[in-house]
Amino acid sequence: ARPFPWEPEARAAGAPGTAGSDPRSPRALSGPGMFADRTAPGADVQSLWRSARSARCEAKTCQTGKISTAEAAAQSHTARDAAVQTEQSKDAVQDFQQEVQVDYTGILSFLQRVEDAVIKELNKNWKSHAFDGFEVNWTDQDETVLCLHTLSYPEAQDQNLQVTGVSWNATGSVIACSYGRLDDGDWSTGKSYVCTWNLDRRGLNPQHPDLVVDVPSSVMCLAFHPSQPSLIAGGLFSGELVVWDTSRTEDPVIWRTGMTDDTHTDPVYQVHWLPDTRLRNHARLLSVGTDGKILVWREERDGRLALAEGFAIVAQQIPRSTRLKKVAWGEAAVGVTSLSFSPFDADVFVVGVEGGYCLRCSSTAQGPALPPPGGSVPLRAPAELAFSPHAGPVYSVSCSPFHRQSCFSLPLSLRNLFLSCGTDGQVHLHSMLQTQPLFALQLSKKYLFCVCWSPVRPLVFAAASGEGVHLFDLGRSMQKPTVSLKQSVSDCPVYCLEFNTKHTRLLAAGDAAGTVKIWQLSSDFTEQGPREMSHLEQLASEIMD
Repeated sequence: ARPFPWEPEARAAGAPGTAGSDPRSPRALSGPGMFADRTAPGADVQSLWRSARSARCEAKTCQTGKISTAEAAAQSHTARDAAVQTEQSKDAVQDFQQEVQVDYTGILSFLQRVEDAVIKELNKNWKSHAFDGFEVNWTDQDETVLCLHTLSYPEAQDQNLQVTGVSWNATGSVIACSYGRLDDGDWSTGKSYVCTWNLDRRGLNPQHPDLVVDVPSSVMCLAFHPSQPSLIAGGLFSGELVVWDTSRTEDPVIWRTGMTDDTHTDPVYQVHWLPDTRLRNHARLLSVGTDGKILVWREERDGRLALAEGFAIVAQQIPRSTRLKKVAWGEAAVGVTSLSFSPFDADVFVVGVEGGYCLRCSSTAQGPALPPPGGSVPLRAPAELAFSPHAGPVYSVSCSPFHRQSCFSLPLSLRNLFLSCGTDGQVHLHSMLQTQPLFALQLSKKYLFCVCWSPVRPLVFAAASGEGVHLFDLGRSMQKPTVSLKQSVSDCPVYCLEFNTKHTRLLAAGDAAGTVKIWQLSSDFTEQGPREMSHLEQLASEIMD
């Protein structure tokens, strides 16, 4: 038989002389042991390239080579302006010159024809009062009254203290309130507080005042200085007066009366700053109390308030009027609860007393008060006229501020208007020229604690009652409030009010729950309409007739 071609190689690879040892041999494939287990040795190829590189300490990475970059501006080095306006032709210039030629003869003829009619209309406009008192208002129109802030001091509320007074500072951005109690006549031992909030400050916290002043006695009233925004004067239940400087954080007290023979012997219910006629940039402080005294204080260098002059309301010296009911004058209470100066005459002021009367007084009165009270300065009797009384104590009086608008051209009836309110729930509109009120409005069955005339609307005023805040527009109704605001859900009495003379849309109100609400008035209560002063004059004249 012819052998396969690979037989010689199989012999070389197998054992010598044994053809059956090669599995590829035909003999091996044909025998009974054609399949057998066998392990072949592994093959290992050594890398000469890696060992050679390692010997030379060469490092190779896959990072490409450094790329070079360059910046080049695309802006050209030169610039040139090119106009797109076409050139004007000579013909167009000639046409334009012909168009601006004026026919002076025709214009003169026209003016001569209309001269009489134009002068007649100008005279009519000059005599017209259609736009008297009208001012353009560029602010947004607000149609509703909104509560912007509800301010409180939790520590004072925990002691059941009430807000007894509110006052805006000279910039109109800071509101201050005094804490005390008005319904507990024998309470005078607990401490109270004066708190301020800056409404323009970012992150205003309504329950965290910017300043809190601890006061050892109940604060019954307070008033910011009219030109120095950091000074606050307060009247205490003890009869003392204190002036604080809110810019001093360590010890804000800068002046005080102390307890002397000149100090009030009863609580102080109102303080008022007066300009000092002798010293510029200085002011004196006026205080009224239920001891019947009206005292004027001056600043001393040692931090003391010294008595400069004073008045006393004595029952026997109150002028009698045949139009008033006969009362036992010697038994009538004369404790002074409120005061308001006439803006028309700086020597005239009105006071409200506990006996229910309003009294017109003069600071130039020279008659001594009888009997002469003790003290370093003799007191005078200022009362000149007594008005028809309320049926209970008078708590607030407010003179009309609208003398500033051509006051000498106003009739006397408008120069002397003032409002009063009291525990009978009535608001009286008075003229200082007659004893009887122009009208009496029964506003509430509860007490009225404060009345305040609007600084921008001659026909608008606000009143604080045991039910809330009432806003009146006499141009709309003389019988009922235009808007009544709920200070709280529980009909909490409102004790004090004050309009903001700088930001005239704001009204602050303090209540018996210890909160101060800042109300934003609608444009109806802040924009004076045309001929509004004439409307008030007509209204007063009709009532007086």
